[in-house]
Amino acid sequence: MKKTKVFYSLLAFFLLFLFSGLNAQDWKSLVAEGDKLALKQFKNNDALKKFLEADKKSPNNWEILWRLSRTYVDIGEHSSGNAQMTNFEKSENYASRAIKAAPNQSITYLRRAIANGRIALYKNVFSAAGLVNSVKADVEKAIALGNGGNDVQAVAHYVLGRTHNKLCEKPYIFRLPLGLGWGDIDVAIKELNKAIQLRPNFRMFHLEIAKAYIEKEDYNKARTHLNKIPSIPFLDEDDNTVLAESKKLLAEIKNKK
Repeated sequence: MKKTKVFYSLLAFFLLFLFSGLNAQDWKSLVAEGDKLALKQFKNNDALKKFLEADKKSPNNWEILWRLSRTYVDIGEHSSGNAQMTNFEKSENYASRAIKAAPNQSITYLRRAIANGRIALYKNVFSAAGLVNSVKADVEKAIALGNGGNDVQAVAHYVLGRTHNKLCEKPYIFRLPLGLGWGDIDVAIKELNKAIQLRPNFRMFHLEIAKAYIEKEDYNKARTHLNKIPSIPFLDEDDNTVLAESKKLLAEIKNKK
C-alpha cells in the first residue's frame, strides 16, 4: 500500500512537471512566432494575437508584457485619431506592468519611455511636460541598468537623444518655465552618436542625428549621415519613410555650408 502511494505521488509529480514544461514551451513558442510576425513581416495585428495568447498562458510574464507594449506602439503609429491614443495608453499600461514584474530590466523602462513619448507627441510635447520628464527618467534608468544587449541600449540612447533634440525645437527661454529647460542639442548629439556606435546600421538613428546637426548648422556632418541611409539594409517597417525624409532633407541643405 505504501509503495502504491509513493508510486502515485511520483507519477503526479512527473505529470505536473511535464505539464509545466509544455506550458512554458507553449508561451515561448508563441513569443517566437509573435517576434517573427512583428520584426520580420511587420504584421503587428497578427503579432498582437500571439502575444495576447502567450499572456493567457503565462500571466504577468515581463517577457510577454514588454512585447505587448511594443506591439501597441507599433499599431498606434499606424492608427489615427482616438484609436492612436488608445493604443499608446495600452502600451504604457503593459510597460508599467512589465516594470513591476521585472524592475531590474532595461527593456521594461525603455518601453514605458517610448509609450509615454508617443502620448506626449500626440498631446503636444510642450503641453505635456510631466510626460516628457517621465520619458527622460525612464530612459535614463534603462541606460543606468545597462542590460538587454546592444540593441536595447542603442534604442535607449536614441530615445534620450531624440527627446533632447525635440525639445530644442523651441528656445530655452520658452521651455524653462515649463520645466523642460534641460533639453540640450549637444547632449542630443552625444546620445545619438552613442546609439550609432552600439548599432551602426539603423536608418532612424542617422536621420535623427542629421536633424540635430542641421539644428547646429553643421551641414557637412548632417550630409554625411543622410548619405549613409540609402546603403543601410531595410530593417524596420518605417525605413522607407526614413529614406524619403532623408532625401528631402538632403535637397533642402544641398547648398548650405
